[in-house]
Amino acid sequence: MKNKSKDTIKESMVVTGIGLAAFYWICESFMYFFLEPEANIFQILLGPDLFQVWTRILVLCIFAIFGSHVQYTYNKRREADRALQKSSEKYRTILESIEEGYFETDLKGNLTFSNDPFCKILGYPRNRLLGMNTREYTTDDTAEEISRITEQVKQSGKPEDVTNYDVIRQDGTKAALELSISLLTDNDGNPAGFRGMLRDVTKRKETEEEKRLLESQLQQAQKMESIGTLAGGIAHDFNNILMGIQGNATLMLLKIESEHPNRDKIKNIEKFVQNGTELTKQLLGFARRGKYLVKTTDINEVIKKSSSLFARTKKEIQIHNSLNDEIWTVEVDSGQIEQALLNLYVNAWQAMPEGGDLYLKTRNVVLDSSYVQPFKVEPGNYVQISVSDTGVGIDKETRERIFEPFFTTKEMGRGTGLGLASVYGIIKSHGGYIDVDSEKEKGTTFTIYLPASEKEAVREKTVPAEMLKGTGTILFIDDEKMILDVGCELLEELGYTVLSALSGQEALDIFQRNSNKIDLVIMDMIMPGMGGGETFDRLRKINPNVKVLLSSGYSIDGQATKILRRGCDGFIQKPFNLNQLAEKIGKIMGKA
Repeated sequence: MKNKSKDTIKESMVVTGIGLAAFYWICESFMYFFLEPEANIFQILLGPDLFQVWTRILVLCIFAIFGSHVQYTYNKRREADRALQKSSEKYRTILESIEEGYFETDLKGNLTFSNDPFCKILGYPRNRLLGMNTREYTTDDTAEEISRITEQVKQSGKPEDVTNYDVIRQDGTKAALELSISLLTDNDGNPAGFRGMLRDVTKRKETEEEKRLLESQLQQAQKMESIGTLAGGIAHDFNNILMGIQGNATLMLLKIESEHPNRDKIKNIEKFVQNGTELTKQLLGFARRGKYLVKTTDINEVIKKSSSLFARTKKEIQIHNSLNDEIWTVEVDSGQIEQALLNLYVNAWQAMPEGGDLYLKTRNVVLDSSYVQPFKVEPGNYVQISVSDTGVGIDKETRERIFEPFFTTKEMGRGTGLGLASVYGIIKSHGGYIDVDSEKEKGTTFTIYLPASEKEAVREKTVPAEMLKGTGTILFIDDEKMILDVGCELLEELGYTVLSALSGQEALDIFQRNSNKIDLVIMDMIMPGMGGGETFDRLRKINPNVKVLLSSGYSIDGQATKILRRGCDGFIQKPFNLNQLAEKIGKIMGKA
């Protein structure tokens, strides 16, 4: 193809040269004809003398060569112009068809060229961008970083990549870009400006950030779940120990006279057991095993009751209620929710050592799936409870750990670090979630969301205060010998005949032999080998009408709830005292 082009050019030169020579010769001949009209054709062609002939030949040759050179130069330049135009059109077509934005600037950062994708990414028209300095559409931090990088490119001549290039579009929105920048040089190789390619990675970075947050929340949830399992196990074992202490203290009080010098000390032991019970309740609350008695509740009433109790003890705190009169009902254990609220009030009080304001607010909200996704709860109708203070606030690092058990910012001996962890577990166990918003020196707001109910609120019933004694035979099952012994003695003090078993299998054997005379079975839920659930099912096979009271160091949540749904008659939380035990037995046996 290249050889063919050269041959064409040579042919064009020869033809042009001959043509010009012939044209010159014809002109000379005509002039001679008019000057020498009597001359014949040879004289006209050859001229008056030989010198003129050679002169003409020489001139013709020079003219032919010069003409050929002019024609060749013209053809070459025209071909070069066409190639350049074709290359320029191809170059521009490529730049306009790519998705990335392309731009060129001078050494000061003023734009000298940009393609359409560049204009679209920045949201500016092309005529507005031409001549604009890159600093005008970037953030201050980005501008400083780019200034440093372009100077480095200018010195080294090597291209650089920028992974964080933030710009402000014409409409004011922020975009995250990635940029590669290189040096432009003039014909002498001196720096003349910069060229760059950029791409919009805003959506990708948003997706990555969402993924990072979800992974962080998942890891946090898994960590809290693991710690919750540990906390629940500790609370269960601790409650069993407290049960032994409580039972023995009760039995001692029953056996000694009111004037005995140690009677007050034994009563103090009961108080200490109660304090330990409150601690295990917080552990169980965090472990999401803190629900005992769930019923449809007006949350406003719980807030009024808890805030009134708190106000009487902390008079330096001004409480402001803004409670929705049309608030939806919720299905909760009101005692547990009250405990959670009191923990939040105490937390607010500690953040306001010189006094302050506590704002309590309720309202009905509808949450969609996108809003509740990070909290792993179902979308729908929720009751929102917000507890706001005007205290010292919480920094970011503390906020990230605030619901972890045993985490506390207080000095040693001033707190267990279980208060907010317990709140977290209690709310999660009710199918809701809690969020915190805080800023140093500007206060803190805890926001609780509880699933709304369509049922009407249930009124509380008064419980008789007197201890109920009774008669009959009770089978008491527990794998802890200490609890078995003290439990049997407590039941005997209430007037019952007691059969005891240290395991599920032993209990089945005893029940098989005595099913006709056993009126009630009190059974531990967590036992090695045959657990409470299997023991209950096999007792029912022997006698479908057997009455069973479930007892556990755990709360009613989880496995206990499943057993209750299968027909178990009641539940009692360890450690329990004599009055609580008497009331539960009386209710199941129809005496309360």
